[in-house]
Amino acid sequence: MKKKSTLRLAVFGTLFIFLVFSGLAQEKLREDRLNSNPIQSSVPANYKGRPFVDSTHTGRAQVIPGKLECAFYDLGGEGVAYHDFETENRGSGGLNLAPRHQRPHATQYEWAFRNEEAVDVSYTKDFADFNHLNNYYTPEVNQFYVGWTEDNEWLNYTVDVKVAGKYKIDALYANSDSKISFDINQTTATICKLPLNTGNFHNWNKGEIGTISFSKPGLHLLTFHYNKGNNFAYFEFTLVDKKIQGAK
Repeated sequence: MKKKSTLRLAVFGTLFIFLVFSGLAQEKLREDRLNSNPIQSSVPANYKGRPFVDSTHTGRAQVIPGKLECAFYDLGGEGVAYHDFETENRGSGGLNLAPRHQRPHATQYEWAFRNEEAVDVSYTKDFADFNHLNNYYTPEVNQFYVGWTEDNEWLNYTVDVKVAGKYKIDALYANSDSKISFDINQTTATICKLPLNTGNFHNWNKGEIGTISFSKPGLHLLTFHYNKGNNFAYFEFTLVDKKIQGAK
């Protein structure tokens, strides 16, 4: 009886050791694959910005295909991550200091989001964005947006493009049916037109605005150029034509 128990223990011990080393071997294989296939970067060498990070967000580049949040522009400051004509954040650093604009459905995180930077950022509020029937598309509560826009301002985003190809762009925006543009790696990539004038900075619409093409996967610098007259919440990039590897 004692021999059988000893044999079982030996078998279980051997099996346990095998499983442990098998798991370690698989983990090492995964690491080797990651190290042998690092994310390619086409971000210009002279760019000093970096992906946004705070206590809630990891700091990884926003992913395409997917949603690009306008308020999550890169870190780096004026002239690097963004260009804004005013030094005050007129949303988080101005309007939202008033108790009336510190809405109960939000927290200090939303009220004061990026309040020490010059880009004018705020969030959707019950009494401004949801108390009427004029939205063509209803945004989420506490949706961050960039507002108080002026001509020739811009924002930079480090993006991680998972698949090279042509993408459809949809925008969640308010007010003017203006033109905007995007650069990829400091070269003009596309000019887009917002589909309609919503009539108010708190009447929202979501619609297709154009297309953009990324020639290769990996990290890219995406620059969003805009003018006076809009609030911008986010852009959605949807792959419509995958680039075949090796094609020019």
